[in-house]
Amino acid sequence: MVAKSIKASAAARGQSRWWQPFVGGAIAIAALAGIVLMQRSQLTRPSVWLSNPKQAEQQEAVRLRLLKQLPTFGFNNLVADWTFLNFLQYYGDDAVRANTGYALSTEYFDIITHLDPRFVDVYLFLSGTISYQLGEPRTAVRFMDRGTAALSPQIHPRAFQVWRFKGLDQLLLLGDVPGSINSHAMAAKWVQGTPYQELEPIFQQTVTFLRQDPNSISVRFQAWTSIYYQAVAVNDKTTQERAKKELLALGGQTRVKDGELIFFLPNATPPKPQP
Repeated sequence: MVAKSIKASAAARGQSRWWQPFVGGAIAIAALAGIVLMQRSQLTRPSVWLSNPKQAEQQEAVRLRLLKQLPTFGFNNLVADWTFLNFLQYYGDDAVRANTGYALSTEYFDIITHLDPRFVDVYLFLSGTISYQLGEPRTAVRFMDRGTAALSPQIHPRAFQVWRFKGLDQLLLLGDVPGSINSHAMAAKWVQGTPYQELEPIFQQTVTFLRQDPNSISVRFQAWTSIYYQAVAVNDKTTQERAKKELLALGGQTRVKDGELIFFLPNATPPKPQP
């Protein structure tokens, strides 16, 4: 009965609607990443990342360690922005990452969230790379705690996202159901009075159903669907495949509507993509 209720609710609202606010900022950032990568491709001198990826990884690790120790002279936000641009260049170099992996992601986000924990858009990338690619959700949650401590709905209307990302990692990767309940309750509170307040009932339902049924298939299905679309927004193929695998394991099915892959549980009306 509980599972059927949340399926109906999710179907009524349309799962393609509730994830859109989470990825709006990320789309702009991804476009910026494309500009950075195009500029890089115009360099005539061969990159050390291509000629010797391991050496380049070691050099970048040293540079990031030094950056942590250097004074910012009050330009914390500027240094955080610059570090994030460097991360985007690092993250987007698929050919090199295939050889070295994404191990330095933790170093980038340690710097960024320390210098500018109010930088809301970085947490989408943080959760995907550190939690789902590196398999270090505890580290990701620790960095997200910096954001929840520094942000508020008054500071940024999408500050609730940090609680949502944290709640998903706690539920799906850490098995911390009480922690996930608290995070989703805070997301519901912080979304009130913002342009995204229509998401409040979804967060509240997640809290309710997790309390009633901590192993709810419907809640986990909705959560993995959110992870999938977050990964789509930042072109994270690895996390997309993992989320798809988890969704199918939960009994989900797929269909393509207007060129978009959507997921649904049997006996529930498939959600319609938002035009």
